[in-house]
Amino acid sequence: MSDRLLSFEAIDNFRDFGGYAGADGMVARGRLFRSGQLSRTTQADLAQLEALDLRWVVDLRRASERAKQPDRMPQDWQGQTLSSDLGGDGLAPHIQFLKSGKLTENSGRGYMTGTYARMPFEPSHVALFKIYFGALIRNEGASLIHCAAGKDRTGLLASLVHRALGVHQDDVMADYLATNAAVNLEGRAEDMGQWLGKMTGHPVSRDAVVAFLGVDADFLHHAYGAINTQTGSFDAYVRQVLELDGAAIAKLRQALSV
Repeated sequence: MSDRLLSFEAIDNFRDFGGYAGADGMVARGRLFRSGQLSRTTQADLAQLEALDLRWVVDLRRASERAKQPDRMPQDWQGQTLSSDLGGDGLAPHIQFLKSGKLTENSGRGYMTGTYARMPFEPSHVALFKIYFGALIRNEGASLIHCAAGKDRTGLLASLVHRALGVHQDDVMADYLATNAAVNLEGRAEDMGQWLGKMTGHPVSRDAVVAFLGVDADFLHHAYGAINTQTGSFDAYVRQVLELDGAAIAKLRQALSV
C-alpha cells in the first residue's frame, strides 16, 4: 500500500485506488482517489491537493455533516463538488447510534453489517453513485471520493468502481481492507476508545473500537449479499440501480484503462 497512500498533515486515509488489473488492462493511476473528510486541511495539504489537479470531488456525507465540517479546498480550485441532500438534515446515523446506547463489539458489528446491507440502495448514495460514474465515463479528469472517515460509504463506492472495471475480487477486497493499515487502526485504538467513551458515556473496549471504526471483509460481503438478494447479481445492480448498460461499462473501462 505504500505507493498508494498519500501522506497529508490533516487528511486521513488518502489513497490512489487505481493501478489494479482490470478487464481491459491496468486501471490508470493518478485518476481515482479516495480519502476521509477535507475539513481540516492545512496550507500544505491544500498545496498537495492542488498538485493532484482534481476535477471532481464526491462528498458522500449527509447535509448535516457537510454543514458542521465543510470541505476546505484550494482557493482557486476550478473543479466541482458533488453532494446530495436526500439523506436529510438530522444527525448522521453513526452518530445517532453512538448516542443511543452502549457501544460493544457485538453492537458495533451489528450496526456496521446492517449499514452495509442498506448502503447500496439508499437514495442519496445511488444518486451520487450514478453522477460519479457518469463523470468517469466522460473521462473528465482526476476525481476524489470521500465521506467522514473514508472507510464505509467511500469504501463501498470504490469497490463498485473496481467491480465495474473488472478488477479481481481479491484486489477489490484488499483495497477495501487497506483502510485499517492506512489509518493505523491498531496503533490508535486506545486513543479512539477514549474519544468514543467520552461521546457515549460508557467505557469502550479495544475490540469495540476495531469493530466500529475499522473495516472488515464481512461488512463488504453484507453489501454485496444485499445486492445479490435484491437484484440478482452485481451486473443486474449495475443495470437496474446504477442505470449503466453494456455500452456505458465499455466506455468506463476505455476511459480508465491503460
